[in-house]
Amino acid sequence: MKNTAPIKAKDRTVRFPLERIRNIGIIAHIDAGKTTVTERILYYTGLTYKIGDVDEGTAVMDWMEQERTRGITITAAATTCEWQENRINIIDTPGHVDFTAEVERSLRVLDGGVVVFDAVAGVEAQSETVWRQADKYRVPRICFINKMDRIGANFNRTLSMIEKRLRANPLPLQIPIGSEATFEGIIDLVENKAWRFDGNPDSEPLEIPIPQSEEARYHKARQILLEKLSEYDDHIMMAYLEGRNTSGAELKDVIRRVTIANKVVPVLCGSAFRNKAIHPLLNAIVDYLPSPVDLPPLQAIDIRNGIEVTRPARDDAPFTALAFKVVSDPFVGRLVYLRVYSGKVKAGAEIFNSTRGHRERIGRILVMHANRREEVAEADTGAIIANLGLKNTFTGDTLCHYSQPVLLESIYFPQPVLSIAIEPKTKADQDKMEDALRRLTEEDPTFKVNYNRDTGQTVISGMGELHLDVIVNRLLSEFGVGAKVGKPRVSYKETITIPVKAEGRFVQQTGGRGQFGHVSIELEPLESGTGFQFVNRIKSGAIPKQYISPVEAGIKEAMETGGAMGYPVVDIKATLLDGSYHEVDSSEIAFKIAGSMALKDGLARGKPVILEPIMKLEVVTPREFVGDIMADLGSRRGRIESMETEAETCTIYAMIPLAESFGYTTTIRSLSQGRATHALEFYSYQELPAAMAEQVRISGKSYA
Repeated sequence: MKNTAPIKAKDRTVRFPLERIRNIGIIAHIDAGKTTVTERILYYTGLTYKIGDVDEGTAVMDWMEQERTRGITITAAATTCEWQENRINIIDTPGHVDFTAEVERSLRVLDGGVVVFDAVAGVEAQSETVWRQADKYRVPRICFINKMDRIGANFNRTLSMIEKRLRANPLPLQIPIGSEATFEGIIDLVENKAWRFDGNPDSEPLEIPIPQSEEARYHKARQILLEKLSEYDDHIMMAYLEGRNTSGAELKDVIRRVTIANKVVPVLCGSAFRNKAIHPLLNAIVDYLPSPVDLPPLQAIDIRNGIEVTRPARDDAPFTALAFKVVSDPFVGRLVYLRVYSGKVKAGAEIFNSTRGHRERIGRILVMHANRREEVAEADTGAIIANLGLKNTFTGDTLCHYSQPVLLESIYFPQPVLSIAIEPKTKADQDKMEDALRRLTEEDPTFKVNYNRDTGQTVISGMGELHLDVIVNRLLSEFGVGAKVGKPRVSYKETITIPVKAEGRFVQQTGGRGQFGHVSIELEPLESGTGFQFVNRIKSGAIPKQYISPVEAGIKEAMETGGAMGYPVVDIKATLLDGSYHEVDSSEIAFKIAGSMALKDGLARGKPVILEPIMKLEVVTPREFVGDIMADLGSRRGRIESMETEAETCTIYAMIPLAESFGYTTTIRSLSQGRATHALEFYSYQELPAAMAEQVRISGKSYA
């Protein structure tokens, strides 16, 4: 199982065949052991000579000061290693829900994933979130049940949770030998072999006979494996029915095929911290996860004619890449991370940004190892690289050859739900803060900055308390900005509850040419999360076509600046019914203002309500604390959805307003003597109770 090709710097220029490239992400709930797994992979593939430790702050992949201080992954870090003559490009992603955007953009550009589970906790809240994200992009994945050496580890329970809670089809390829303190190895159901690991990182896995005490479990598990695979392959079915043996190579071919097709999810187990079963995991990554050529050709839109085209994963195809991440490196400057889907590009080449419609020049091409860099002359199909020199390229932009411009699907990011006000201490800090905030918004699409005209304050918004805390700490320490920070405020929204017709008439007479725009619209409420819809029902040329788009732009702009109660407006449908124009005085700006006025008029009469963000809460607690925790949730306007009991542990699933969740970490520690854990995830916007809405109008308007 040993990797016989340790990595060398000169190997970076070697072109690996596309079928020997794996672009994978390590994804999981916080504290499941993603970074620890990645650190062991780097060690066993020869990329590092010493194993990094998360708790000691020496992990290679957690390179940011904030990550090492807090002991968590905050930003997705990329690296490249080699195993058995295969190149593996790895992205280690965060597990905390506040940084889910890092997982989203990583999965968008990856071909496969390794989902890590805690053998004690099983499928946790963020495990479900990352699984849904992987489902959305149809990313084939394998599961690694980690921490099999911990007290309470349960392989079969975690398997059951993967099947029930994730609605997946798990396919165990291994069973553990022992558990908790007695966990010592695994039985490989594909190769019919048993392996023992002594925990020494420099020891080779030791092949041993299958223990007699495990033979019954082994035969049962092997039978289940063959039964499942026979559903997808006639040859295995006939061999199974006739009682003939099937070779490991035959089984691997079928497992690879059904894994790439997302029909099954192979499951392995081990203990990364104890250096157990990482070799089989590396083999599984190579054996079962797809290369770029195993996936369907990339779909794109030819921007010259709007026709859908494909981009096959070949070096001789037109160059096509997606920018999925921007980083402000304190040493080298602005880095743009790219996934090359087809073709190849050399440093210094001129390319076309089809998203923004301008040409750019590729600067230095870098292969990243967390925060370390290695320069190469060329990037081929399947590569994940960073680039210096792309000054006007941002997350989600498509880069391609200017002779064959295409547009790829961009990346969706959730809207921020929490805001705080921040003020520079001095005039010098003002300039530094503006530059720092600009760079941070380029890095993080879920981080927003707005200037509040009412208070003269800068308001920053993010995905949660931890997200904003990390941003503020980076401003103060990394960028050296002196600033005063306010308390977190909820990002409320506003919508209407009844359909209403409205009118906007903008007339301005001056000494010369005047301004005239007149529109009649109908506003209707939509379901939560629908967003904004615009419908044009103008007939008989009541408004010329060139003025329709300005009307829509005016409505959108007015929605962002806020309705009658001062909050951004969401989830409405605006139908343009009628209007009038003046042949001389009408203009695009006049109709844009008229659209804005019509929206304001309709909002005032549409029985507007304030919407608040509701969070999905999962609490795992010993049973003796359930009563106190549920009582506290009731006092926070929480709504219990369901409960699950397993031995002495109870899992509570609830909905809780974001406004009531501040300080919950401290409260739950106090209620449970520090033994309960919880996870919060944004769910939806819902109507704020009338009594509380009145308080918000009075006290919170300035922080919309």
